[in-house]
Amino acid sequence: MSGDGEFGQRVVWTVVDSGIGPLLLAATGEGLVNVVFHATDAVRERALERLGERLGAVPVEAPGSPVLAEAVRQVEEYFAGRRRDFALPLDWSLISGFNRRVLRELAAGVPYGAVVGYGDLARRVGQPEAAQAVGAAMGSNPLPVVVPCHRVVERDGGIGGFGGGLETKRRLLALEGVLPEPLF
Repeated sequence: MSGDGEFGQRVVWTVVDSGIGPLLLAATGEGLVNVVFHATDAVRERALERLGERLGAVPVEAPGSPVLAEAVRQVEEYFAGRRRDFALPLDWSLISGFNRRVLRELAAGVPYGAVVGYGDLARRVGQPEAAQAVGAAMGSNPLPVVVPCHRVVERDGGIGGFGGGLETKRRLLALEGVLPEPLF
């Protein structure tokens, strides 16, 4: 199969170095579709295979594609402390239903340097009893960092879980001034 799926969809990808290690960025004609932490060779290959299966197109490395070039620029600015909000087109096709509603609310309603509790986010989407389901939505976020699931914490002050690892979550929260920078 070529880089275009049966419906002509093109999936492009690149890897960008960040303050938390290499990030795989993938996009379609709709926008950024996937961000993957710790994108070493093995992780990258597995992620691209899964992405190709889900989107019906073989992902093609294309760091110069306009949407990826802009995504790389914004990610680099974010990690350099010069960007607080991402202004990228997003392709939400890897997520649906409740999870999509939660992630859209998170992206729109929890700004840089702020945090929200799992239960608070559940209330914001009209499902106050769904705090655990919000946690599952965070774990299924295909666009971490850009859709800031690192900003969702436990109500008792714990930082909660994180698909990229707790140290990654701590570093993102420190970058945004929510937690102090680690001493070493």
